Amino acid sequence: MGAGMIFLKSNPLFSVTDTPIQKEDLKANPIGHWGTVSGQLFLYAHANRIINKYHQKMFYLGGPGHGGQAMVVPAYLDGSYTEAYPEITQDLEGMAALYKRFSFPGGIGSHMTAQTPGSIHEGGELGYTLSHAMGAVLDQPEQIAFAVVGDGESETGPLATSWHLNKFLNPKNDGAVLPILDLNGFKISNPTLLARMSDVDLRKYFEGLGYSPRYIENEEIHDYMRYHEIAAQVFDQAIEDIHNIQNDARDNGRYQNGEIPAWPIIIARLPKGWGGPRYNDWSGPKFDGKGMPIEHSFRAHQVPMPLSSTNMETLPEFVEWLKSYRPEEAFNSDGTIKDEIKAFSPKGEMRMASNPVTNGGIDGTNLILPDWKVFANPISADNRGSLMPETNDNMDMNVLSKYFAEIVKLNPTRFRLFGPDETMSNRFWEMFKVTKRQWMQEVDIPDDEFIGPEGRIIDSQLSEHQAEGWLEGYTLTGRTGVFASYESFLRVVDSMLTQHFKWIRQAAAQKWRKDYPSLNVISTSTVFQQDHNGYTHQDPGILTHLAEKKSDFIRQYLPADANTLLAVFDRAFQDRSKINHIVASKQPRQQWFTVEEASKLATEGLATIDWASTAKSGEDVDLVFASAGSEPTIETLAAINLINDIFPAVRFRYVNVVEIGRLQKKQGKLNQKRELSDNEFQSFFGSTETPVIFGFHGYEDLIESIFYQRAHQGLHVHGYREDGDITTTYDMRVYSEMDRFHQAIDAVEILKKNKVVNEALAVAFVDSMHRILEKHFKVTRNDGVDIPEFTDWSWKELKK
Repeated sequence: MGAGMIFLKSNPLFSVTDTPIQKEDLKANPIGHWGTVSGQLFLYAHANRIINKYHQKMFYLGGPGHGGQAMVVPAYLDGSYTEAYPEITQDLEGMAALYKRFSFPGGIGSHMTAQTPGSIHEGGELGYTLSHAMGAVLDQPEQIAFAVVGDGESETGPLATSWHLNKFLNPKNDGAVLPILDLNGFKISNPTLLARMSDVDLRKYFEGLGYSPRYIENEEIHDYMRYHEIAAQVFDQAIEDIHNIQNDARDNGRYQNGEIPAWPIIIARLPKGWGGPRYNDWSGPKFDGKGMPIEHSFRAHQVPMPLSSTNMETLPEFVEWLKSYRPEEAFNSDGTIKDEIKAFSPKGEMRMASNPVTNGGIDGTNLILPDWKVFANPISADNRGSLMPETNDNMDMNVLSKYFAEIVKLNPTRFRLFGPDETMSNRFWEMFKVTKRQWMQEVDIPDDEFIGPEGRIIDSQLSEHQAEGWLEGYTLTGRTGVFASYESFLRVVDSMLTQHFKWIRQAAAQKWRKDYPSLNVISTSTVFQQDHNGYTHQDPGILTHLAEKKSDFIRQYLPADANTLLAVFDRAFQDRSKINHIVASKQPRQQWFTVEEASKLATEGLATIDWASTAKSGEDVDLVFASAGSEPTIETLAAINLINDIFPAVRFRYVNVVEIGRLQKKQGKLNQKRELSDNEFQSFFGSTETPVIFGFHGYEDLIESIFYQRAHQGLHVHGYREDGDITTTYDMRVYSEMDRFHQAIDAVEILKKNKVVNEALAVAFVDSMHRILEKHFKVTRNDGVDIPEFTDWSWKELKK
């Protein structure tokens, strides 16, 4: 089946039914991958044998990037596929429909996509098998992740570093990951590094990492029964070793004091294209008179022979190849599966393709959430725009950490925080009062802080790839977590976020798929606060990257203060099957919004702020001010104070934007209710000619593209302009002209041009702003500090 569905769109059991293949049975353009399929199906069969023998709950992750047949075929044979897709019946008609849809327009991909029952890992981007596997078994002690790692994949940075999962997985409370390194020897057209290493060197390598390696290999590659005998012995011992490790931890308290169990790893030397065409002796250069090798070479990687409806010269070789599998021993003449094959498959939810872990989780419900308002700052008209008496209450991330700490207490096995050694830096201090970092190696007191074998935080490996991969595995198996990262280094994993987006988008189209908790990502240590790390740490481009994806599945939030951040997470944790990207400040900031205002901003995504506007609701304005993000809000509101102080007659409206996607106009999408109508957009930003000064956290072209879609021509954005340095807090804003003085200059120049303000007064105002900026440059370059016009400023009530 795995071979046939690459080429055939009908007549799948031609040798069983004695029906010769005709031109119309073949695909015009066969697309797919053969190289890893037979080896993976061999491994899948042994996983099924393990499940039956040990009654072990298990699920499969296919790390080799292609070869989707390795999960499609077993799911079909055990009935899971037909349960998901009733039209794909277990007979000739259903099998033909399955063959046709495989890697075919309007069908399914050649990867292990979200359309494949049992899959939580596609492999479209290589490197994340083990990260996903570990995230999936956290807090699920009964499960084993049967994680097949491709030998090409093993050369990627993320996979190479993910071998260290054994230092974090707790055999007492978590499930197990059984890595199987599928050494088939070749990539697309090159040998693979690990496959050319000797067994001795591989043993040294993996023992150095802390594993107990064992091998499946045989000199005679076509002695299949010997391969099965070896594999059965190796897998049985591996499963028994895992059970012994877990029992020792759960019954005897072992592996809780710095001792790392020697988890098994299986190194399977299974030739590429195993059992397929051996030589391409039909055309091309010859090798020893037989043609160039296909089996056990890179030439088996994709379609291993030139057969299609327009080129049938190799049909005899294809027929001989497929007959070699003796399909008559597995299928009846009507295409139904023989009883002895059915009997071999695990039953019900023990089937890997029907394991509920792989379809939204055993318990995929939302978290039990505390009332976020309990943790909110007491903001009112009397203290708005100033600092709270307690310094830590001005750090939005620290306030959030109080909320997270309570969530940990309410959800002791269903909530985790992931990150790359930045949890303390990101101000999640309150969480350490209720939990530790999970860490299984030796603890050196007093040098190691807040680490131990049990904890709800995993951040002790300096790898964004690992943290993001753990979160994806945790999320796709029905639990809720958060990945917090320095903003600029989210770009390290932006392609991972893309892959997750593609997954949830495809999954949403499958009726049989349950939904998932949303994937929650925090950007912190943000661009306009990088006063000690410098230019390398300045990049808010993840906002633009995610904004390009379909808005049905992406939510991007830019809360300006702690209360809004709390309200946003209350919403994010209840949303389903989304990527929630939250940009949050961790430095002391002015606090702005009451609980009621924050709730409206998080729910509606944006709001006109009356106390920062001089125009009444529905009134025509001379100018609109808007901001999105913590620092832009401070600067825009400070600019409003500057304008209002000198030009109190100017009528303006201030709009705070929290959910940037609400501004986008993408007609024809599934979820338009989050997109403002044109009338709603104009109610905030005025007619197409109304001047808008927009302080933005990210790259300006994102806002420009949004306003362009709205045919709005009055936009003036002040965002990040790819200028930075290691400098002071305020100087970072001045670099990009996002600061209050440049915003105020821009606003007055517009008002002067439109003859709204006195020209002489406007010229004098602009001149005064330039003098302050000159002072700023002089002070920062000479003294290394910010000017008091910034450091001593607080919000002033407007003249109306």
